[in-house]
Amino acid sequence: MSHSETHAEHHDESHGSVKTYLIGFVLSVILTAIPFWMVMEGDFTKATTLWIIVTLAIVQIWVHLKYFLHLNFTTEDGRASTFSFLFSALIIVMVVGLSVWIIYESNAMMMY
Repeated sequence: MSHSETHAEHHDESHGSVKTYLIGFVLSVILTAIPFWMVMEGDFTKATTLWIIVTLAIVQIWVHLKYFLHLNFTTEDGRASTFSFLFSALIIVMVVGLSVWIIYESNAMMMY
């Protein structure tokens, strides 16, 4: 087995098939349609609607990471990729969150 054949097999395994993309797409549509329906229906309390939207949003983040970005904890490469992604997300949240906090506090100080 040559190096190019090994690389081709690894390349195929690391990317999803049409089936996994379709599963991810269908789950994403369902996870978007449920909160949309709840808001449009308006029969639920605000607290219930908010909690279901947040819960389904977290589930949808997981679906996107698993089916579209192919992040997993089962292989050593998948574990490293997942930790790299989580570290990047943490840095982005900190930069954006702290920037908003600094701007808000600066604005509050200028008003006095």
